[in-house]
Amino acid sequence: MNRKYILPLILCIFTIILALGYCRQQTEVRRVLTENQRLWNENRDLRKSLEQSNNVSRQIDDRQAVQQRVAGQFVERRAYYRRNWQQFISVSASDYRTGLLGGIKNLSIVVRNQTEYPIDNVVVTVQYMRNNDEVFKTEQYTINNIPEKSERSVAASNSRKGSKVNLKLVSVTSQAMNFCWAAGKPAPANNPDPFECVPSPPKNP
Repeated sequence: MNRKYILPLILCIFTIILALGYCRQQTEVRRVLTENQRLWNENRDLRKSLEQSNNVSRQIDDRQAVQQRVAGQFVERRAYYRRNWQQFISVSASDYRTGLLGGIKNLSIVVRNQTEYPIDNVVVTVQYMRNNDEVFKTEQYTINNIPEKSERSVAASNSRKGSKVNLKLVSVTSQAMNFCWAAGKPAPANNPDPFECVPSPPKNP
């Protein structure tokens, strides 16, 4: 064979070999990428399935916890909330502004009702305090109609003096829960359910 054809032939063969190797490499790369994508999809589906299972498990646990908490030991639901009302009814102050030389602005009173019954009214006192914890003034507010599992707020008046506030519950009333509580009304001794508005009739033995 003429020498002038040998070198181009060798280059051609070498090029074909390189091309075949490149094709095989690309095929392998695509196979690996496809396999990685499949594994990623499987992991994603497994994570979703695990999250759904965890959500279902939490819902079941929450439902059981509520059932045990509310209906546990055969306590009537409203009675349970009345006896443990401090766990479910609370009052707090919103974020408010204080002046450089004292004074309180943009104060709101927030009442949270985490029971399953609406609350008719909540009475709260707000004490405006100086830096030395001296009470500058005290005001009283009534928050009405707080739905179950909800909260309601009312705006409190501004104060030209004071650096902080102190909130105190005065009374809570819920006819739906048959619940009447007042800070100045002592609970009767030896009464397991002292905050009923209308006492339940005694059960027959």
